[in-house]
Amino acid sequence: MSADRARHSRRAAPALQALAEADPAIAALALWCRHRDGEETRSSGDLIHYGPAFETLALHEQMGLAAHHVLHVALRHGARMADLSARLGPAFDRALYNLAADALVNEAVLLGDHALPRPAVRLCDLLDKALSLRLSPQEALADWDVDRLYFALTGTGENGREARRQAQSYATAQGFAEDLDAEASAPGTPEDAEAAARWRQHLARALQAGRQAGRGIGRLGHRLADIPAPRQPWELLLRRLVGAALMVAPRPSPFRPARRWIAASAEAARLGRPEPGFAPGTRLFSDMPRVVVGLDASSSIDDARLALFWAEVTGIARRLRAELHVLVFDDDIRHRQRLAPGEQRPVLPELPRGGGTAFAPVVAEALGLGASALVMLTDLEGDTGPPPPRGMRVIWAVPAPGARQPPFGRLIDMRA
Repeated sequence: MSADRARHSRRAAPALQALAEADPAIAALALWCRHRDGEETRSSGDLIHYGPAFETLALHEQMGLAAHHVLHVALRHGARMADLSARLGPAFDRALYNLAADALVNEAVLLGDHALPRPAVRLCDLLDKALSLRLSPQEALADWDVDRLYFALTGTGENGREARRQAQSYATAQGFAEDLDAEASAPGTPEDAEAAARWRQHLARALQAGRQAGRGIGRLGHRLADIPAPRQPWELLLRRLVGAALMVAPRPSPFRPARRWIAASAEAARLGRPEPGFAPGTRLFSDMPRVVVGLDASSSIDDARLALFWAEVTGIARRLRAELHVLVFDDDIRHRQRLAPGEQRPVLPELPRGGGTAFAPVVAEALGLGASALVMLTDLEGDTGPPPPRGMRVIWAVPAPGARQPPFGRLIDMRA
């Protein structure tokens, strides 16, 4: 017997064997997880530990709890939590992310005809208590993924604070305890991308088997909004576009002759010919690059997208050592904020919601600052004004552009 097989969880063996008959999808996904006995029942990455309390549960509850953790692993909640924690820094609320992830997988497990130890947090109840949304389990699972739910519970303003309070109150009433750890591997690495692709394949095959069998979560897998879909993330596209705009480029220098001119002059002197016309050399552009971010205060951008966008833009500015200027605007600029390249985790300014929209003042100020890139977070409902002269790249980040297209610049669809 191999050492790895010898370490396989003894406590979980009956539940995993029973799931092979009751839920082919969960059973197939469980094969790609590592199961070990430990001090408490929790999951991290692809590893699930089963604590002593797991053995005290009835078999049907063991099956449901095992399915709960298998879904945590398959949906990569540990890796996604690590990624969001890295992007948000100290502002990240680990307990609230755990609550969102648990509520989602519990709703899926219960809809798959499994049992769970009670009390248990549920997605429908959490949406009702914290956000005043009354949805059926099928509707809730089809509409909500863990990241969207987390940001809805941590929104800005009084509504956001009330949602957080209600979510925490609900968690306390249900005796909620965290059972998910952030994955230790670095988010955003090639290994992380490969793991995400593998789990998408595992999920697709497992849910297909479940649908064919007509049992367990396979019956509802196609309705799970939390299943990661292959895509080119808007965050990655934004990084590439801003990075390209900030690339250091050589510029002509009248005080430094080009090497080809020096060689041609020497050759002309040797042969007694007239000296060629002066050809300037180049120098690296040493000024600090600037990025201007326009935040449309009049738009219908939700707090979730705003927070993700803010984390991305400030992260880009830190990595590229760029000076960041934030302009909050509606029909005029209402707030200005300069962020130095070394500033860590800058705070998102309050957006005074309301008013019309005019982009021309933001474009004009960005030009006056000599910005290399102007990034607009907006719904595109307003007069864009004339395009800026060549030399400043304009990027429009739009949560739901539909058929709308800006007359200039590059559009990023933040739904992707």
